[in-house]
Amino acid sequence: MDAQELPPVENYAPEIYGAENQNWAISQAADNYIYIANNSGLLEFNGAKWKLFPSPNKSSLRSVNVIGDRIYTGCYMEFGYWEKNDFGNLIYFSLSKKLKEPLLEEIFWNILKLDNWVLFQSLHRIYIYNTDDESFNSINSETNLPKVFKVNESIYFQKMNDGLYKIENGKPVLISDHPILQNNILVNIFSVNEKMLLQTQEKGFYFFEDKKFSKWDFPSNDEISSMSVYSSLQLADGSFILGTISNGIYHLDSNGNLLNKINQKNGLNNNTVLSLFEDRDHNVWLGLDNGISLINFNSPFSIYNDIYGKLGTVYASVIYNNNLYLGTNQGLFYKNSNSNEDFKFVPGTNGQVWCLKVIDGTLFCGHNIGTFIVNDNVVELIADYMGTWDIKHFNNNKNLLLQGNYDGLFVLEKINNSWKIRNKIEGFDISSRHFELIDNNQLFVSHEFKGVYKLKINNDFTKVLEYSTEKSVQKGLKSSLIKYNNDIIYTLKEGIFKYNKKNEKFIKDSLMSANFLANDTYFSGNLVVDPKTNTLWGFTNKNIVYFTPGKLNNIPKSVKIYLPASLRRGIAGFESMTNLTGRQYLFGTSRGYIILDLDKSNNERPFKIGINSIDKSILNAQSTPVSLEDNNAFKFRNNNLVFNFSVPEYDKYAEVNYQYQLKGIYNKWSSWSTNSEVFFKNLPAGNYTFHVRAKIGNVLSTNVASYSFRINRPWMLSTPMLLIYFILFSALLFLIHNLYKNYYAKQKQKLMERKQRDFALSQLENEKVIMQLKNEKLQGEIFSKTRELSASTMNIINKNELLRTIKEELTLVKDETNIKPVIKIINKNIANTSDWELFQEAFNNADSDFLKKVKLLHPALSPNDLRLCAYLRLNLSSKEIAPLLNISVRSVEIKRYRLRKKMDLPHEDSLVAYILNI
Repeated sequence: MDAQELPPVENYAPEIYGAENQNWAISQAADNYIYIANNSGLLEFNGAKWKLFPSPNKSSLRSVNVIGDRIYTGCYMEFGYWEKNDFGNLIYFSLSKKLKEPLLEEIFWNILKLDNWVLFQSLHRIYIYNTDDESFNSINSETNLPKVFKVNESIYFQKMNDGLYKIENGKPVLISDHPILQNNILVNIFSVNEKMLLQTQEKGFYFFEDKKFSKWDFPSNDEISSMSVYSSLQLADGSFILGTISNGIYHLDSNGNLLNKINQKNGLNNNTVLSLFEDRDHNVWLGLDNGISLINFNSPFSIYNDIYGKLGTVYASVIYNNNLYLGTNQGLFYKNSNSNEDFKFVPGTNGQVWCLKVIDGTLFCGHNIGTFIVNDNVVELIADYMGTWDIKHFNNNKNLLLQGNYDGLFVLEKINNSWKIRNKIEGFDISSRHFELIDNNQLFVSHEFKGVYKLKINNDFTKVLEYSTEKSVQKGLKSSLIKYNNDIIYTLKEGIFKYNKKNEKFIKDSLMSANFLANDTYFSGNLVVDPKTNTLWGFTNKNIVYFTPGKLNNIPKSVKIYLPASLRRGIAGFESMTNLTGRQYLFGTSRGYIILDLDKSNNERPFKIGINSIDKSILNAQSTPVSLEDNNAFKFRNNNLVFNFSVPEYDKYAEVNYQYQLKGIYNKWSSWSTNSEVFFKNLPAGNYTFHVRAKIGNVLSTNVASYSFRINRPWMLSTPMLLIYFILFSALLFLIHNLYKNYYAKQKQKLMERKQRDFALSQLENEKVIMQLKNEKLQGEIFSKTRELSASTMNIINKNELLRTIKEELTLVKDETNIKPVIKIINKNIANTSDWELFQEAFNNADSDFLKKVKLLHPALSPNDLRLCAYLRLNLSSKEIAPLLNISVRSVEIKRYRLRKKMDLPHEDSLVAYILNI
């Protein structure tokens, strides 16, 4: 019985749960968390993560029992209880330290509850703790006390070499001192049909009734009696689990029939079972000498593991004549479908089996070497053409079968109630693994690498008249071609396509495609039809999907069952499925097969999600736990939060997915994920509410776990600081206001001053303009007077020239008597001082104070010198000056020379230029 159809087993090695090897006791809390007494301390498992709480005195924990909100534990020289604090962590409280009597050298192996009492059992004493008044009572024994038992709300215990006792009114009462009880260790006591069933460690079971013992003679008694049983458990369904030393567990029904034998060879971590526990979902936990194992007895799945590799990979299966046949890569095997016997090999079938088909009461086996008929577990080769992929009926002819082979299509014919190969359909030599008839003369053949072919054959099925590649669909790896509800369906990565006869093309069925791959990824397009239930089965990366016809319409209904490809261990594209009976289905794997019982598939079982812990931290620093109570406020620097959450779900084939949102910043729900932890970094200040929910299969958790909190503003933005900022800001505004006020007052003053200055400048400018105008007027007057002076001067010069000319002419006249008076008058006019006075007055009017300036600069100048300066000021030449002075030009030059001397002018300086610059 090493290879059996067993329930799923999940193993947890010490490396996984993070503690030592041995696990002595197991219990479960109201929130479905599992607690295990381990050599390192108390283990907590919430379905997602393990957590270890070291024992109070660093010794090995030997017992655990969850009672209400307390987790009672016992170890060497210590017992007490644990309670969760606001942070979700367990805190230990010692009870043994409250004892008035000293402890013996003892270890506490068992903890039981009865009413308001909790019993702690060591090998020498039983301490009875009253949870109401916290008082203690104790029962001593001179011999060992192997174990204490609770049966029908009564407490029993065994004293070695003495007998079986019952506690009544707080005192031990001897029930029986039968030799069996004196000499054999009792492992457990059960209540069966109102009788006590006592299980010994090495002598099997005994019924105890009316103080009499009788051996329970059950079918597997001999085998069980040869084992050393260390732990045992009666399940809720009345069956028994026996944990042995070195032989794993034995599962017996209520009548003692052996149901399963599970050990290290076929599933367990270790063969020595130290403790057993059935949880609320009827999973059985095994505390082993090395690790922990979990058995899902209530799972819809049972697994057959070919642990010795006898079978190989299962490619096909079928029930025929009460036998289960498996077609594998190593041949054809069978066994009685209702027994746990080993599979037997069918001789002559060595090699790859591709298909098993029951057609009209005949079992056909498609094999690598051809086609076999199986009868009474003996095979007959009826077609020796290599590689029979599949065999199917022709539409309207029950005496003909169509089979696809490595090199095309063949026809089988039934003659005289015997099937023989009739002919190959010529004209098509492509491998024909998937094929379906459209009508009697047309069919499709699918090839993974070449696509879908449409063939037309003649009426006697001997020749392919024509064939072409179907253009409406692509070729695809791991694709399939089947007929379901009279529809030809082609499946590949792009979706599920149905053939439309009217349009003569494949059209994608969007609804089936969406349901097939919803929240999943493509793994295989291989679809399998179950004609018994008219269901269509498919295989994705995470699930098995089956479609059933719609009851009120033609829309098929889809159901997903979580069974990932990693657990199925099948060959993608070669998945096989067989309806065993009713709603039981067999799926081939690379190591045997998996059986699914849909009647046990309880996808609607309610479950809850909980937040286990919350940690806060400064970014990249060590985190610290925070209280799980709502409305916590965190400092801004602790704005990095880690949330841990879980669903205490222990089904190996149930995948839990989580979805969360953080209202206040991420208001949309996240994508579904199997990660049970989320980390929020650098949250801004504000109010938040964290929500998380879970999904198993298509079922949502009945609750949404939530946690509200607040991230305070940084200290520089706190209310007191904001008030200070407000005061400072107001003061700053006031200061700025005053500064601006003073500034603008100064600017106004400056502006006024500038305006006044500009006005003054404007006035000065106007006065300057007026002055300029006056100067221009004066200049004009001066210019006019200068012209007048020049004209007057020129007139004098001309007059004197004229008089001199006349005088010269008169001197030529010999009549001096008459001429002299005239010459005298002329000389008088030439030397007339009135002309100089008139000139001087006009000159002073034209060039004010020039003569005074010259006199001031050169006091030694004579009037004649000043007169010469005036003429030079008018820029007159020596020739023009001579008549005015009534001297010769030579004399003028001499005067000029003398004037230079008097003025002390250097030789190189111009006299006229000097005078003009004065």
